Amino acid sequence: MKRNVSGLPPSRATIALRLGYVLTLVYGFLVSIRLMGSAIKALGSDTAQELFSGVSNPFAGLAVGTLATVLVQSSSTSTSTIVSLVGQSGGTALPLKAAVPMIMGANIGTTITNTIVSIGHIQQGNAFRRAFAAATVHDFFNLMLVMVALPIELMTGVLEKTATAISGAISSVGGAEYHSPIKAAVKAGAKPIESLLEGLGLEGVPLAIILVAVALALIVICLVQITRNMRSLISGSLERALNRVLGRSGMLGMLIGIVMTIAVQSSSITTSLLVPMCAAGVLTLRNAFPIMLGANIGTTVTALLASLATDNEAGLTIALVHTLFNVGGVMIIYPIPFLRRIPLRLARLLSVRAQRNVFWVVGYVGVVFVLLPLFGYLVFGSL
Repeated sequence: MKRNVSGLPPSRATIALRLGYVLTLVYGFLVSIRLMGSAIKALGSDTAQELFSGVSNPFAGLAVGTLATVLVQSSSTSTSTIVSLVGQSGGTALPLKAAVPMIMGANIGTTITNTIVSIGHIQQGNAFRRAFAAATVHDFFNLMLVMVALPIELMTGVLEKTATAISGAISSVGGAEYHSPIKAAVKAGAKPIESLLEGLGLEGVPLAIILVAVALALIVICLVQITRNMRSLISGSLERALNRVLGRSGMLGMLIGIVMTIAVQSSSITTSLLVPMCAAGVLTLRNAFPIMLGANIGTTVTALLASLATDNEAGLTIALVHTLFNVGGVMIIYPIPFLRRIPLRLARLLSVRAQRNVFWVVGYVGVVFVLLPLFGYLVFGSL
């Protein structure tokens, strides 16, 4: 624990105050993420839903899933939309087979939030390098998983067939719904700002620009303060103990990620919270990685709940595809040390280059989340 100027460890009251301050900053950070999502929705929520219609080519579907999730900045939102479309009128709105690649694309698109969060540390040298690595390791895992799973699915249809068999066994389950108190609190915190701007008559692009500006300012302020205070709050023996416990079992980290994501109903929130912890050096990249994989699994719960309220079995089936895809991906890649190290090595390599030259950040985000998906949609969408 960091000592004060007198050489004595901080008192319990000081620790409590600092912890309260950090929790307040975390809340402010979550509100800023909510505002960022509201800004994107002001521009493209309707567009995101329209993108799903009329796409049959699997590569175009993958691109659409990525683009739509980038637009709404929430895989839970985009996958729930896919579930509802598949569940309408026996899948006539969106066929089950066409929806499977879209689910995979949603996994890729949701990780852009982490990258945006990491940019808040861009002036902090090594802290930015650690933050950017923590943000992109999730990207590389999902990209790697899609590269493996999509060809297998196209050749065998294993995800669709397995999900169909399971949904047939549990289709009698009634509708269910879960409301996250944390998500409700964050929504309540962002509502006054959103209402104020809407009260000024702002909408569309002007509203989105101001929301983005406010959100980015809040993100930077909160992240800088969280990083500084987390380093002081969790240091020395406590920091080593945390990493030692997580280092012993990747399953424990995954369980933490699953529980956190179910609680807040957003994998973006869970993984984005890990970015400042890694930036501060409190959590190592290797130990944060399984928590992110757990978040990948936890985020499928929202779509499963949504599917239980759809009109037919197809909605439940595509939700199960999402769960099987994420659970199966973790089971295939994580237990094998060689495969597990690939996303970690790529993230570290890219973060070093990004620290040296900011154009690596711009190029990476532009290519992975905009140009490649847009190219895939334009080229394969007409096929």
